[in-house]
Amino acid sequence: MDKMKMHSPDLSQDNIAKIRALFPDCVTEAADEQGNIRLAIDFDQLRQTLSDHIVEGPQERYRLDWPGKREALLTANAPIAKTLRPCREESVDFDTTQNLFIEGDNLDALKLLQESYLGKVKMIYIDPPYNTGNDFIYEDDFAESASDFLKRSNQVDEGGARLVANGQSNGRFHSDWLSMMYSRLKLAHRLLKSDGVIFISIDDNEAQNLMKICSEIFGGENFIAQLAVQLNPRGRHLDRFVAKTHESILVIVKDAMELSSISGVEKEGRMVEEYNRSDDKGAYRLLGLRNRNQAFNPVTRPKLYYPLYVSPRDGSVSLTQSDVYCDPVFPDAPDGVKTCWTWGKEKVAKEADRLLAEKTGSEWRIYRKDYLLNEDGETARTLIKSVWTDKEITNDYGRASVKSLFGSSVMDFPKSVGLITRLVAIGSSGNDIVLDFFSGSATTAQAVMEQNGTDGGNRKFVMVQIPEVADEKSDGFKAGYRVITEISKERIRRAGMKIVQGECHMGWNRDVGFRVFKVDSSNMSDVYYRPDEVHQDELFGQVDSVKPDRTGEDLLFQVLLDWGVELTLPINREILYGKTVYSVDGNALIACFDTGVTDELAKEIAARAPLRAVFRDTSFVRDADRINAEQLFRQLSPGTELKAI
Repeated sequence: MDKMKMHSPDLSQDNIAKIRALFPDCVTEAADEQGNIRLAIDFDQLRQTLSDHIVEGPQERYRLDWPGKREALLTANAPIAKTLRPCREESVDFDTTQNLFIEGDNLDALKLLQESYLGKVKMIYIDPPYNTGNDFIYEDDFAESASDFLKRSNQVDEGGARLVANGQSNGRFHSDWLSMMYSRLKLAHRLLKSDGVIFISIDDNEAQNLMKICSEIFGGENFIAQLAVQLNPRGRHLDRFVAKTHESILVIVKDAMELSSISGVEKEGRMVEEYNRSDDKGAYRLLGLRNRNQAFNPVTRPKLYYPLYVSPRDGSVSLTQSDVYCDPVFPDAPDGVKTCWTWGKEKVAKEADRLLAEKTGSEWRIYRKDYLLNEDGETARTLIKSVWTDKEITNDYGRASVKSLFGSSVMDFPKSVGLITRLVAIGSSGNDIVLDFFSGSATTAQAVMEQNGTDGGNRKFVMVQIPEVADEKSDGFKAGYRVITEISKERIRRAGMKIVQGECHMGWNRDVGFRVFKVDSSNMSDVYYRPDEVHQDELFGQVDSVKPDRTGEDLLFQVLLDWGVELTLPINREILYGKTVYSVDGNALIACFDTGVTDELAKEIAARAPLRAVFRDTSFVRDADRINAEQLFRQLSPGTELKAI
């Protein structure tokens, strides 16, 4: 049986493989520090291949550089031998929920999610440290190679992440923060769907730098807007010269050509009052069919300049002149300047019943009916505005939301649930996945549940938060919460219970549970990754490559990560021939990690024809038993992908 790698993907090698497929002459072989042969890029050849002139040396270019940028990219690509260990006792509805809460360093978590959630996340919201000099950032270790990084990550027993103050006295004040964000955003970009969107809260300290690294990672054309969000209408009285009332939210999409990236908001108030006419299809308003922008004219848009014909009896419109439709109308301005229509002939032919002509003086003007409700009964939407001043999005509402759940303000400066629900509403729908890898008190999780309860969606959330120690002076610490993640999980429990007890949309599945996972060192011992370094006198103690404190469920979820299977799929546990057998999503994967697996058990599993099957290295007492199991799968289920750990 082939062995599973049991570590996060080496993204640098994946990227090299993609380049090799496009430019095979730009990929060569090179030895690493240990003498192992690996694929490598011939950068001189690649630069020449991509250039239309002879390349002799480094070229000046427009970009943002800082000390540590290359190391941050290496850190993003380097694999880690870590895992996510399930924690049933801290979870809610572990067996049925589709939501995740991951406790640990978000860099590790993002790496571990790369294969299971690649291209599956519809929306990301993050509220990272703002780098004010008073907050904390993640201190990543950049001074090592990818292979060294992999070794160290296997040997560290705890999360390995370190939070450090990034004060003005630090000579790398901006660089540390940029490196931290760069590596994490590189990984986040890979998780987004093609129509995905990321919203990032930020203040003035790093907004410009953040925009530049986002433009580099996502592409400048995919930067949509910088929203101004008024969080403190009174202004901060300690500010110098200007009392700041707002923060920014950067809006970046994966692909600006995907129209479903952002959906807009439902019209309300005075916007609805504009729909002051009605017919058998409902309320509507009239919008002029002529494009008033004179840049669009018969020269620039010749197919949109043509005559329409009006019936004087009822104002109906046709493409064809007849005895009934006898009055021709061109898309000309009242002063005679030629413009064009907003609809082409095909659309007019298909939706002529939505057109209506009315006379102004002696001239006809043609309008289209814009209905308030679409065919599905949904209210018309409008583009979001770049300035948000609603009172429900302020920090006061954020504190009030937490206080209503806990009875005191256990978190400092939590974002308003109203703010995040608005983002969730325009950035996701249906069964979409929403990710927040700086989740803090888990405001985003509450917002997802509340929005589902409002519109009947079944969105799923993935929260990631480091177990940051709470300030001893804070209300949270005084209330008994020693680390931030304790507050986060308790907030989701309390908010979920409150939401389902209220009035909810009938279409919502009422999933307010969450599976808790904790970032930890790999389930596999050192011998699994470096068997060549085990000495003969150590062999008797190293027969089993699994650490003694790890359970079958621990191993199962590391296998799911390794195989790129989602962590929320239903899992069935049963006893067959005295051994524990796990079935994931029916027959998607069957695993047995017990020792002493018999031919009868192997035959039973093979007869179910799973897509994948995995056993432990020590599941088989003898090599002959392993060979028999492989033969059984070849005979009974040749399509099964069979592996061992």
